[in-house]
Amino acid sequence: MDYLSLIKAPIVNELDDFIRLFNSSLTHDGELQEEIFARIRERAGKRMRPMLILLMAKAHGGVNASTLNAAVGLELLHTASLVHDDVVDESGERRGQASVNALYDNKIAVLVGDYILSTALLHVAMTENNTIVKYLAELGRTLSNGEILQLTNISNDDISEDVYFQVIRQKTAALFEACCSVGALSAGASPEDVDAARRFGQDMGVIFQIRDDIFDYYESSAIGKPTGNDMAEGKLTLPVIHTLNSGNDDSMLSVARKVKRLEATKEDIAVLVEYAKSSGGIEYAERKMEELRVRCVGYIESVVAAEDIKKALGAYLEFVIRRDL
Repeated sequence: MDYLSLIKAPIVNELDDFIRLFNSSLTHDGELQEEIFARIRERAGKRMRPMLILLMAKAHGGVNASTLNAAVGLELLHTASLVHDDVVDESGERRGQASVNALYDNKIAVLVGDYILSTALLHVAMTENNTIVKYLAELGRTLSNGEILQLTNISNDDISEDVYFQVIRQKTAALFEACCSVGALSAGASPEDVDAARRFGQDMGVIFQIRDDIFDYYESSAIGKPTGNDMAEGKLTLPVIHTLNSGNDDSMLSVARKVKRLEATKEDIAVLVEYAKSSGGIEYAERKMEELRVRCVGYIESVVAAEDIKKALGAYLEFVIRRDL
């Protein structure tokens, strides 16, 4: 099924307006800056976050200038965080393409990330909505806290599902929360409706990250990273965390702690990946996604009135769950 076409159907014109505003925000007279920004514009992806903002705004009254500036601000904030994350992670690739720090150097990447972040703040200010400004400022802190929690957790011998969910709620899920909350806010939704939208966004974001983590257990050049890449960086994700905590296998726990200490070999990681897959870890993660999907469907059915928006949000949810990259 062509989920993306279903998602875009009610917001075709609004999405075009967003793209024009986003591209103009990342245009520069400087030769080096424009070269880097052109690369970023070209690999902007499917626009999943902006589309969610636009759909939530339309579900609560309509897209306006505040919505568009909030969408650009949030997408730029996310873009800046990716540029900075690649520096922190010493990553040479993002989704199969060379990262900014790999093409240039860490100093350039940090400065470019700072410039994009400042541009994000400019567009957030242009919403002329103090609540949106406060929300997105808090988002920046939440994303940083999530990154710090993930880094400190790598050096911690404990293998905790609770900490895993804390990390993804403060990273990926926080972005989806913000999309839904800000979209509703920009259209003048009530505080109760904004809070319901926030919870819907958090559930959607957790689903997104669990699906992303499952990819790491299978080889795929389309995803842009090899099997076990997360473990190579010291990160344990839900499938293996569950199997380790429910299996009582001391030898696998020992390997997992080597992963967290960044001492694991490729062979160690391959063993742990296979252990998670053969011991029900993938199925457990998929059950968690299904629990959250039921909650998301409940929100769509009970809160969203317009049939075209309801259909688009349903397609969005299914895409997040069924996507293959």
